[in-house]
Amino acid sequence: MESSATATPVSQLSCFSSINRQLQIQRRSLVSFPHYRSRITMRLEGAGTETFSSESTRPSSYSASDSTIISSSTEGTVPGPSEPAIQQTRAAKIHDFCLGIPFGGLVLGGGIIGFLLSGNAKALGSGVLYGGALLALSILSLKIWRKGKSSLPFILGQAALSAALLWKNLQIYTLTKKVLPAGLNIVISAAMLCFYSYVVISGGNPPPKKLKSAAVVSS
Repeated sequence: MESSATATPVSQLSCFSSINRQLQIQRRSLVSFPHYRSRITMRLEGAGTETFSSESTRPSSYSASDSTIISSSTEGTVPGPSEPAIQQTRAAKIHDFCLGIPFGGLVLGGGIIGFLLSGNAKALGSGVLYGGALLALSILSLKIWRKGKSSLPFILGQAALSAALLWKNLQIYTLTKKVLPAGLNIVISAAMLCFYSYVVISGGNPPPKKLKSAAVVSS
């Protein structure tokens, strides 16, 4: 009897202890599960933010590369309104007065030499008239060119004098049939007429270097 009486409290205590252990285990599981779940959600959120940030940076790099490609491809095509285009004007390779002054001096000197050799006053008059006019127009063209203005009227004047000399020497050659001086004057006058025509067709004299550099700096 005593052994059975002592066994029942022991069994009850063992039951209570087992029930208590089970309750403690359930509490621990309930307490630890939300914490573990929060860790999982935090890791998932961190991974999601990393993937989102990596995906968001990819288009920006792509757009930057695209913008560099577009900007490099559009460079040097058509200048915008804020970038004025440099207008390259047509011009001859040589100035009219570079050959006009020697030509005028040659005509003037030829008239004087012809007068001294033959005593012909007509040769002196034509030489002074045409040679002096050619020299005057060439020097005026040089002065106007230095100011940066157009010397087209003076070029046309020299071309007209060259044509007049060509016509006059042709008439003299048909009458005398002499190569000197009429034949030589025909060749020189024709060559100068072609030269003045070239300068006019090309757009006139090239501008001075100072004006070229100033136009480039201002643009």
